[in-house]
Amino acid sequence: MQPSFPTSTGSRSQRGSALLVPILLGAVIALIAANVYLFLQIDKLKTDIAGVQQGLADEVVQLKETVNVTNAASRKRVEALQEQLQAAQQEATQAVGRAKTEAVQRAESLSRQLAEEQRKQEAQQRVIASRVEEVNLSAEKNVQQVEQQVETVKKDLLDADSALNLALKKAMGDMGVMSGLIATNSDELNQLKALGDRNYFEFDVRRAKEPARVGDILVRLTKTDLKRNRFTIEVIADDKRVEKKDRTLNEPIQFYTLAARQPYELVVNNVQKDRIVGYLATPKVQRTRGATGGGE
Repeated sequence: MQPSFPTSTGSRSQRGSALLVPILLGAVIALIAANVYLFLQIDKLKTDIAGVQQGLADEVVQLKETVNVTNAASRKRVEALQEQLQAAQQEATQAVGRAKTEAVQRAESLSRQLAEEQRKQEAQQRVIASRVEEVNLSAEKNVQQVEQQVETVKKDLLDADSALNLALKKAMGDMGVMSGLIATNSDELNQLKALGDRNYFEFDVRRAKEPARVGDILVRLTKTDLKRNRFTIEVIADDKRVEKKDRTLNEPIQFYTLAARQPYELVVNNVQKDRIVGYLATPKVQRTRGATGGGE
């Protein structure tokens, strides 16, 4: 018999099997290495996650502490505000109570004063009634006394009239016309009003762009000089504007209008910074609207 030898196909299969084993072994080793690497990565991730969780836990604790501190401070502020509010309410209640008490006391005081005045008036009326009765009963005996009293009253009236004439003086106006009686204060102005010779309009004019109405005219203050008690004004009447420059206190400023034959008189009693105070005197007799004619 002849000996048998392996064919070329069988030898190639054996060589392929021999190569496959190392490849599989390498793949297994690579898979094991990959698993080890993944395990290490997973372990590292767990460690990182644990660190992050711990950091978050610490931040949560700090945040809670901050919130607690803030809440405590807020509570203190709220409590302080509540105390202040209560104190203010108590103070307001006390103030109302004091005001009410003072009002009651004031009312009682006025009531007592009223009762006292009524008592005085009743006493005076009783005295007057008694006096009238005495005069009626003894008229003939008291004629001389009555005449003496009349003379005394006449003398007092003359003295009062003399005092009035001394207090209320005449002055020459800025137009050369003799003025009427001039008032230098409110008391004298009241006396002039009581005489009833003219119409009087008090004014308090401040310096401004637009004029102020005084009676039936317009007045605009343009300048004041406190040191010299002087002022400059513009008078607007009948659509005419007249400047009265550098005038003094209690100087009758005169001007004519179509409304009257006699001049109007404007008197300033007080000069202040950017302000004048005084009065306007106008004639009692005014022309009718249909009358014509210029100023005299």
